Amino acid sequence: GPLSERPLMEVRLGELHTWISTCSFSAQGLLGALQRAWGSYCAKYIHVKQGGPAGISMLLAGYCLLSYGWNYQHFSKASYFRNS
Repeated sequence: GPLSERPLMEVRLGELHTWISTCSFSAQGLLGALQRAWGSYCAKYIHVKQGGPAGISMLLAGYCLLSYGWNYQHFSKASYFRNS
């Protein structure tokens, strides 16, 4: 099919620049991309017949990393991280 309709994992490295230039970076385009990504994540890890803890644990690990990143300045200024 056309390059713009291919998923990222099917795009060759030489075609990556052209594929990115066909993407829509408007608010509606980014929202659509997030919805497609969430739908494929749920289809692969959450809505399965015999699922394991992988899907939920990835969400929790991602939340922990984001939370640490958001609070990094607060943690780095805290006295319990300083060597006295």
